[in-house]
Amino acid sequence: MNDPTYETIRLERSKGVAVVTLHRPDKMNAFNSQMMLDLMNAFDVTDRDGDVGAVIVTGSGERAFCAGADLSAGASTFDATARQGRGDPGKQDEIGRQRDGGGRLTLRIFDSLKPVIAACNGAAVGVGVTMQLPMDIRLASSTARYGFVFNRRGINPEAASSWFLPRLVGIQQALDWCYTGRVFGAEEAKTGGLVHAIHEPQDLLPAAHRLAREIIDNTAPVSTTLTRQMMWRMMGADHPMEAHKIDSRAINSRGKSKDAAEGVTSFLEKRPAAFPEKVPADLPDFFPWWSERTFS
Repeated sequence: MNDPTYETIRLERSKGVAVVTLHRPDKMNAFNSQMMLDLMNAFDVTDRDGDVGAVIVTGSGERAFCAGADLSAGASTFDATARQGRGDPGKQDEIGRQRDGGGRLTLRIFDSLKPVIAACNGAAVGVGVTMQLPMDIRLASSTARYGFVFNRRGINPEAASSWFLPRLVGIQQALDWCYTGRVFGAEEAKTGGLVHAIHEPQDLLPAAHRLAREIIDNTAPVSTTLTRQMMWRMMGADHPMEAHKIDSRAINSRGKSKDAAEGVTSFLEKRPAAFPEKVPADLPDFFPWWSERTFS
């Protein structure tokens, strides 16, 4: 399959798995505005492709997943006014307030229709780690290192990480990592709940592919998409009744689907299921059910 050509990433699709590789090897895959746009477009591509059942995100080379923001502009790196002077106007809201590029990306990943697996192959600091927070399952190389280093650079956590990080690891752990800004290894990341599993460098991508295959080969794509959005969005609900409402709506819809019939029939016949419905083509008519969110 021919995939789009990007400046800062690589996208490859094969047998239902899309692999997105951050690719600025001479810059340790440092994040810039072009990488944000390339990644957002890649998730548009994987969402539209009914044959993609899971997305893996990793970095090129052995040193870094993403070494954070590209600091080549020096002291003015994080100054939005200076960026405009360099011809990089960024994105503004309707009254001209500058939007954080990392946050634009994490919100796009949050909306992904396909499950997203992070395969962190090296250093992941700043936006290099915060971009992983809306990914569903984070795997780490034993050589991976993480750092929420913002306070050490005189700025603050970004990429909507003040929403994601405490929900993933708890407020105490989130504040420890963000207050100190220290860089820590994969074992601490796993103990703290940021990372699901650690693998030796040569085993990292194979492990990510095994996990992707476990999802693709055994579950209904529409059910997985619904599960992804239900789980993430209920993290912000103020009462379990909100979950009960959407659970009921979804199970009523899915219970009448061809996928549900196949799931039961294949079980009774003791054979692997062959789910016929695709994403996005066969998503239920109530999807997306949440209220439209705008930056205001």
